[in-house]
Amino acid sequence: MNKPEEGETWLSHWPLLTALLILIIMLTLEYGFKWQPPFPVNLIIFLVAFVLAGYNVLGMAWRKAKHFDFFNEFFLMSVATIGAFSIGSYSEGVAVMVFYSIGEWFQDAAVNRAKKSIKALLDIRPDSVTVMRDGKTTNVDPKTVKVDEIIQVKAGEKVALDGELYSDTASFNTAALTGESKPDTKRKGEKVLAGMINLDKVSEVQVKALFKDSKLSQILEMVQDATARKSQTQLFISRFAKVYTPIVFGLALLLCFVPYFFTDPYNFQQWFYRALVFLVISCPCALVVSIPLGYFGGIGLASRNGILFKGSNFLDVMTMIDTVIMDKTGTLTKGVFKVQEVVTDNFDQAELIKIAAAIEANSTHPIAKAVVEYAGDKANLKAENVEEISGHGLKGTVEGKIVLAGNPKLLKKFSVTYPSEVDNLVDTVVVVAVDNKYAGYITIADEIKEDAKEAIERMHSLKLQTVMLSGDKQAVVDKVAKALGIDKAYGDLLPDGKVEKVQWFKDSGSRIAFVGDGVNDAPVVALADAGIAMGGLGSDATIETADIVIQNDQPSKITLAVMIGRITKRVVWQNIILAMVVKVIVLVLGAGGVASLWEAVIADVGVALLAILNAVRIQRMKL
Repeated sequence: MNKPEEGETWLSHWPLLTALLILIIMLTLEYGFKWQPPFPVNLIIFLVAFVLAGYNVLGMAWRKAKHFDFFNEFFLMSVATIGAFSIGSYSEGVAVMVFYSIGEWFQDAAVNRAKKSIKALLDIRPDSVTVMRDGKTTNVDPKTVKVDEIIQVKAGEKVALDGELYSDTASFNTAALTGESKPDTKRKGEKVLAGMINLDKVSEVQVKALFKDSKLSQILEMVQDATARKSQTQLFISRFAKVYTPIVFGLALLLCFVPYFFTDPYNFQQWFYRALVFLVISCPCALVVSIPLGYFGGIGLASRNGILFKGSNFLDVMTMIDTVIMDKTGTLTKGVFKVQEVVTDNFDQAELIKIAAAIEANSTHPIAKAVVEYAGDKANLKAENVEEISGHGLKGTVEGKIVLAGNPKLLKKFSVTYPSEVDNLVDTVVVVAVDNKYAGYITIADEIKEDAKEAIERMHSLKLQTVMLSGDKQAVVDKVAKALGIDKAYGDLLPDGKVEKVQWFKDSGSRIAFVGDGVNDAPVVALADAGIAMGGLGSDATIETADIVIQNDQPSKITLAVMIGRITKRVVWQNIILAMVVKVIVLVLGAGGVASLWEAVIADVGVALLAILNAVRIQRMKL
């Protein structure tokens, strides 16, 4: 196939367009005025048109033939058209080559446009950035900016590098990254990512990642790689074409020579012509081109909606999913915890908060952050020798006292007695013990995301089973599950417990998509048929771990990913069935002498163009 060059125009195809013009003039003379130039003038004219239209195809066929690769569409078209010339069907030979080359041109243009649309969607990194150095602002290449330098972003300008907001507040349009156009207001210290657009005043951002390490650069690289990771359907068609083409060559030879033993008189030219028709219509280019184009379209449609597929193979996987297993915190709930109540047992409340905050300051867990945030200026103590006990909580020393802060299982592990009513609390609870003595508890509540219920309803409408896994208490998990209408919910799970549950569903024959943060849930993400990372822009490891990245925190995008997978597969199989049915019909008609080379080429190019238009349709769909 010809590779389209950047900035390609109609004029760059002047040889092909000239060949088409010559063909039209010669056919007009032959059929309109019942006249054609005498031999060998007509042969020379048609040969000129043939070479102008087919020099790329003939050159490719020759290069492949030198490596003993004869079973490809280029060699197939070359044999068919040269054969047509050999029996005097000059106009038909030129027509086959002209229309085949036009079909290739449109195919190349469509594939190139699909690739460009995906790249343009994400390759939005600015070429220059304003950096503050020695009290002055300077415009420099983003690649030269170092970590911790301060950059200025003017109103309407794109952020060039990942960092933290240095100004007090600023509003950003994150549509290029998340597919969401509503403004996102950031406060000092919050993450700002390359590709976001500053909406109001001049803002300052402290750079926290080099240009090459920005989320946008990683995502761009991932989407470009995605077009190279082939789906099972693409791999099948590639294998199919390698077997199909030599079989077609063999059948064409049989069609040409076998009638010698069964017909009398045997007309070689007649059967040779039928064999040529057979070769032309059998060209698998409609399948070979329209199928990857369909998957490019699916990846592009997903990207525009803030969903990144790491390969077209995962578009296929999402069509086979029957169970969606979700983490609770950060997936279905906002993961923004707020302290609700502080209850002590013969212990000063202010002291309890200070001690708990000192310990929790050593954790990045949302619950720990809530405790530290609640403590505010009171968090002036420092913890030492802090260790995390997976699935339980933290242990450390504060002012010489041994402090435990975590869930009730932590106190049980260290044989610390506590009131039984603590186990019956529905909200998330941080139980605190000082020097092996129960001191009190802090209740913390999380908020369900706005679109979580709608997402679960849409999953049910798509006949998907919904399951929620959480390390939180079963009472909390049941409360969230009931509010959302989730089919099954399991709480009190350690990381290995989540793995066991997912494995159990797999062993039961379920096809699973697991949705989590892609970092803490890495083993489960790896185990699932499709690992989906929620809010992938917030975590470096997510992009590496997950198969699919949802760039914002909306659970409703999960069903969107399933729908895009199904749409893509449906269009791809429409193309496969259309191409195969038309080819079989015309092959039979050609073998029977009913279809000529004209019908063969029109059917072949027509099917290819219909398949391309059908595939391109995916990119324009609105969900």
